[in-house]
Amino acid sequence: MSIESAGSQIIPRIGVLAIQGDFDAHADALREAGAVPVLVRKPEELAAIDGLIIPGGESTTFLKFLARDGFLNALQDFVHQKPTFGTCAGCILLAKEVRNPSQESLAVLDATVERNAYGRQIDSAILNAETRLDGGPLEMVYIRAPRIARVGADVEVLAERDGFPVLIRQGRILAATFHPELSADRRVHQLFLDLVRSTQIH
Repeated sequence: MSIESAGSQIIPRIGVLAIQGDFDAHADALREAGAVPVLVRKPEELAAIDGLIIPGGESTTFLKFLARDGFLNALQDFVHQKPTFGTCAGCILLAKEVRNPSQESLAVLDATVERNAYGRQIDSAILNAETRLDGGPLEMVYIRAPRIARVGADVEVLAERDGFPVLIRQGRILAATFHPELSADRRVHQLFLDLVRSTQIH
């Protein structure tokens, strides 16, 4: 078991896929939220973690890297067994259907995601909006964000933008179209840690 303990507090070891994207910012956010971050660059490193964050970046570039050394197959097995959180490009990789254009994915999240739906880098935005999380409005940083066009019946919508989901959860899977690691608000990472802990307990 890879979880460490501090008294009665369970401290998960959470991996961050460190191929591209701001994985260091995710690691900092996890540390502040109470987890042990682990940068994951090889498929064998997946065995030592309790959950995984797939960060933003370019989803097609992710797929090219993951095609090497059996990484994609190892990641496919992982996301079907352990908690996984995808942000921006990570959200695209988790979705069952990807559009604009279509591409391969891990197909574990019952959602349809449209790539670059909000425009180019210049169309990036920082918004504050209400969510289903406690604590008031949440700061959301969007950078060439995808759009979740459809979710399945088993998917819980935790936040929206212009009527479209931007933070969703389905079982052990959490996904966001924004970048919570670029905000000082750690509630989304805390939500993922709580999900990991509840999965380990049960």
